[in-house]
Amino acid sequence: MSSYQGQCLCGEIQYQVDKIEAKMGHCHCSMCRKFHGAAFATFGEAKIANFHWLKGEDLLQSFKADNGSIRQFCKTCGSSMIFKAADDMGDVVEFALGTLDTALDIEPDAHIFVDSKANWTKICDGLPQYKAYRDSEKIG
Repeated sequence: MSSYQGQCLCGEIQYQVDKIEAKMGHCHCSMCRKFHGAAFATFGEAKIANFHWLKGEDLLQSFKADNGSIRQFCKTCGSSMIFKAADDMGDVVEFALGTLDTALDIEPDAHIFVDSKANWTKICDGLPQYKAYRDSEKIG
């Protein structure tokens, strides 16, 4: 795939990713669940040089959580767009894969923050599961 295209729900924010990195995970932390209104959120990573805003970057609104992480979303429609960890070095962009319009030719590789997962969710896909982030205890 040469590039991937994505946008928010209203289409006012659009982006292109030239290359998605291999680290792609389903996050089950309570903040991702609440922010996405779903059992988990799936994020992909791209090196900053491979991620380009095509339109509407000025419409990004930021929310800084108590843990220092920043979530950016469209201030018009509320679509989750970007996640920045508190220790973000600015070399990669973590973006919500659900905003992609282009089909993916790679798949998620892990479930993270499984200790926080919704109790009504079962993980049955065989991917590795981690209590917290990837460097924490593996549980599945």
